[in-house]
Amino acid sequence: MAVNKKILITGGAGFIGSHLVRRFVNNYSNYHIYNLDVLNYAGNLENLKDIEHKDHYTFLRGDITNEVYINSIFNAYKFDAVIHLAAESHVDRSIKNPLGFAKTNILGTMVLLNAFVSLWKNDWKGKRFYQISTDEVYGSLGASGLFKETTPYNPNSPYSASKASSDHFVRAFGETYGMPYVISNCSNNYGPNQFPEKLIPLFINNIINKKPLPVYGDGNYTRDWLYVKDHAMAIDLVFHRGKNHETYNIGGFNEYKNIDLVKLLCKQMDKKLGRDFGTSEKLITYVKDRPGHDLRYAIDASKINNELGWAPSLTFEAGLSKTIDWYLDNKAWLENVTSGDHMNYYTNQYADI
Repeated sequence: MAVNKKILITGGAGFIGSHLVRRFVNNYSNYHIYNLDVLNYAGNLENLKDIEHKDHYTFLRGDITNEVYINSIFNAYKFDAVIHLAAESHVDRSIKNPLGFAKTNILGTMVLLNAFVSLWKNDWKGKRFYQISTDEVYGSLGASGLFKETTPYNPNSPYSASKASSDHFVRAFGETYGMPYVISNCSNNYGPNQFPEKLIPLFINNIINKKPLPVYGDGNYTRDWLYVKDHAMAIDLVFHRGKNHETYNIGGFNEYKNIDLVKLLCKQMDKKLGRDFGTSEKLITYVKDRPGHDLRYAIDASKINNELGWAPSLTFEAGLSKTIDWYLDNKAWLENVTSGDHMNYYTNQYADI
């Protein structure tokens, strides 16, 4: 089938990106998918071994902050669309290295935007820039209420501030240059292939190895959880059917306090590992809270549900069970990614345990 669209997906070797790249490569043979990734600690091409030899897939290794390189690939391949996922995304890392987050998330986004606008100028028919963002740009909720697309931005960490800034630049380029764009803000993702610095894979790995489960503060911070394959499906819908210059919130309709999630994870792990009930829960260790910790995130995903017909395919309990099974079935992958940078980070972050 002839290729009728060239799509650049940034950060496509990462967690969410790899699921999205796979979905687009497998579902759209009339697209050529270009996967741009710098392959830092969280980028892993093993995540895409099953599709790496497809004729309509190309991997490009590069840094989105490298203006010369980015301009060169835009001029060479003339991408019709950009789906931008490449980002530094871990709050704890952003507290330790805020300038790094500003460089990647703000400057990197601007470099991509500038290259896209310079390439197409006013010839915008069939073109689109899709910015993947986070619910953290909205700040923190109290005990009630939900984040809506109209909720004012109020970021509280260097990570969320850098994402909020990049969202603003996408909107500004849309208004200033007429660039067609869409933005989506998602809740916490979980599922296969997630780098084990994030809560769920970190704790799965620690339970396997009978290590402490470090819970911040009193564990009552609340998050909405979104299965990564459901997120990829939502991105697919927004990319193809979302309205230009619109924002779509994507949430899993699954609010959990951190401590309740950890206890559910412990219960499922004990059962799957054949351990006595309560064994894993004994590993819970409360640690000093991180600065500026947002109390609660919760997304109102009614817009994407009503306009595009999207809804999560799994309950959180079912998604968590599938996620655990994947990590237990892929221990070689887990051991590979935890053998280097992650262990250094873990030592630095939780040195007092």
